[in-house]
Amino acid sequence: MPGNHLGRSLTLTSWGESHGPAIGGVIDGLPPGIPLDMSLIQQQLDRRRPGQSSFVTPRNELDHIQVLSGFFGGKTLGTPLAFIIHNQNQKSSDYTVLKDVFRPGHADYTYQQKYGHVDHRGGGRASARETAIRVVAGAVATQLLNHMIGPTVKILAALVQLGHKKTSGRWVEESISTNPFFCPDPSVVGEWGNYLTEVREAGKSVGALIEIQASGIPAGLGEPVYDKLDADLAKALMSINAVKAVEIGDGFGSATAETGFDEMGLSPDSKVTFTSNKAGGILGGISTGQPIVCRIALKPTSSTKQVRTTLTKELIPTTLGIHGRHDPCVGIRAVPIAQSMVAFTLADHLLRWRGQCGPIGSFDRDQTI
Repeated sequence: MPGNHLGRSLTLTSWGESHGPAIGGVIDGLPPGIPLDMSLIQQQLDRRRPGQSSFVTPRNELDHIQVLSGFFGGKTLGTPLAFIIHNQNQKSSDYTVLKDVFRPGHADYTYQQKYGHVDHRGGGRASARETAIRVVAGAVATQLLNHMIGPTVKILAALVQLGHKKTSGRWVEESISTNPFFCPDPSVVGEWGNYLTEVREAGKSVGALIEIQASGIPAGLGEPVYDKLDADLAKALMSINAVKAVEIGDGFGSATAETGFDEMGLSPDSKVTFTSNKAGGILGGISTGQPIVCRIALKPTSSTKQVRTTLTKELIPTTLGIHGRHDPCVGIRAVPIAQSMVAFTLADHLLRWRGQCGPIGSFDRDQTI
C-alpha cells in the first residue's frame, strides 16, 4: 500500500492498526555507529502516552518499545532499525455499535470508498495510535542530529492555543514539561484546566494550535525546488491526524503584511545576522541558520457525545453520539508528535546534505546568529 513511507535519505515505514496486536516501524538510512539512548526514546513515548491526565483519553497503553534489528552495543548498525510496540489495552467492544455507521468527522466514509473493507475498531489505520511510531522516529532523529551537528540542536514544541484560549505570548521552556497541556506560559495553565474540564463535561471538544521551534540548525539544509525544507516540513506535519493547517514563520500573517523580508547585516565578529525572522528560518526552501518556526492547527476531536446526523453504510439516514475513551482536545498529545515530525524531516535533510555536499564537518556552524 503506498503512502506508508516518509523521507528520502532517512526513511520511516510504519505498520499496524489501533486494535491489532501491535504497531511498529522501520527506520532505514541511519548511518552506522550513531549512539542511541533507548531511555530517551522511551521518555518521548511517555510524553505522548494516553491515560496520563483527566484531559486526555484514559486508554492505558504502556507503549514499551522493543527494537528488533539495526541496533547493537548501544549503536546503530547502518541496517534497517525495526521496532515494535504491543497494543495492550484495546476495548474493541466499544466500537461494535459503529461497525455499520459512518462517524461524522472521521475517515470511516473515505476509507470505505477507497478500500471497500475496513477495520472499524478504533479507526484502524486512521487512528492516532499510529503516531507512537512517529515519536520513536523523531526521538531517533533527534539523537542523530545531536550526534552529527552537536548538542546545540534543540527542537521544542508547545501548545500555544487551546480552543479560543491563547497564551499571553510568553514562552517559558521549563513550563512545557511541568503541566498537562505542554503549555509554555504558566500563567494560563489554571484557566486552561477549568476551560477544558467544562468542555469535557459538556461532551464537546476543542481544537488547538501548536508551535514548533528548532534552533541550532545550520544554514544549507533543504532542496531548491520540489523538496524544499518548508515543503517537506509541511507535508510531515500535515500528515498528523486532525491537522488542518500548517504555517512557517509568519505564515498566514504574510497575506496582510506590507514587508515580507528579513534584513541582513554583519555582527562585530563578521557573522551573518538577521533583524527579524519572518521567513521562519527558511529561504528558497533552504535553512538560513535562524530558528525554524512552524505552527499547526488541529481540529476538534470528532468523537464526542453530541448527537449528530449521519448515514449508515447502507446509506440510511440516522443519528449518532459517540461514547468511549476519547480526547477532549487531540492537540495536547499531538505536541510530542509534531516535535518528532520536525526532527525527522531535519535529520532526513541533513543526510541529503551530507550525500550531495560533503562531510558534516564542512558546516560553518557559527556563521549565522
